[in-house]
Amino acid sequence: MNNENNSTIHEFDFSLICEYFSSIDRQGPGSKEATLKALSFIEGLDARSRIADLGCGTGGQTVTLAQNSPASITALDLFPLFIDKLNERASRLNLTDRISGITGSMDDLPFSEEEFNVIWSEGAIYNIGFRKGLQYWYKFLKKNGYIAVTEACWLTDSRPQEIEDFWMDAYPEIDTIPSKTAQLQEVGYESVVTFTLPEKCWTENFYVPQIEAQKKFLSRHDGDAVAEELVKYMRHEDELYSRYKQYYGYVFFIGKKIS
Repeated sequence: MNNENNSTIHEFDFSLICEYFSSIDRQGPGSKEATLKALSFIEGLDARSRIADLGCGTGGQTVTLAQNSPASITALDLFPLFIDKLNERASRLNLTDRISGITGSMDDLPFSEEEFNVIWSEGAIYNIGFRKGLQYWYKFLKKNGYIAVTEACWLTDSRPQEIEDFWMDAYPEIDTIPSKTAQLQEVGYESVVTFTLPEKCWTENFYVPQIEAQKKFLSRHDGDAVAEELVKYMRHEDELYSRYKQYYGYVFFIGKKIS
C-alpha cells in the first residue's frame, strides 16, 4: 500500500499502530450486521460449542458473537492492549463467562486439534495469508465445523494501476472472489456462502471514526514525524477507497470442514 512517500503500513512501529487502532471501535472494515449475517449461516451451535476468534482486535465482532450465539468464545490477538480492552468490554457487558481474551499469534495457536466448532476471523487472516491460514487452522476445527473469515478481494477482473500497485505492495495475495473460493475448497472446506461487505463497513464504521481519533493521536504525539506519517498514510488509504471502492472490498467467506 504505497502513499506519496512510498511508506507502507508494515514499516510503522507495532506499538504505535496498536495505540492508533486501539482508540477506535473497529480495527478494520466490518459491522454488527455483517457479523450477524455470517453467523446466520452457522448451524448447530449450542452451549457446549466453542468459537475461536483469531485476530480479534478489541472485540467488536467478539461481543456480537457472544450476544447472539450460545457458544463460548476464545478471542486471540497479538497485541496485549487489544486484549485488555476486549476483556474490559466483556466485563462491562457481563460476558466474562462467555468470552476469554488471550494474547497469542494466529500462526502459532495454543489449542488442541479439533477443539473448535467455529473459527472466526474478521479482517485479520491476511496477516498470515488466506491459504496458509485456512490450511493451518483446519486441524483445530471439529468435523463439520465452520470457518468464517473476511478477506480483501478484487471485485472486478481489471482495475486502475494506482490501486493495483497499492494492494500489490500491501497484500500481494489479494485476488478475485472465485479464486479465493477455489482456494477454500482446495484446502478441504465446502463453500457455504460468500458475500461482500457493504460500503458503510469501510466508511461509517472504519474511516469516519478515525477522523476524531487522528486529532487526539496527533495531539499526544505533537511533533512526532513517525506518528504524523502514520496518520498521513491512513488518510491516503481513506482517499483511495473513496476513489476506487468499486474495484475492491472485504468479502465474507464461510466454509464447512467436510472431513
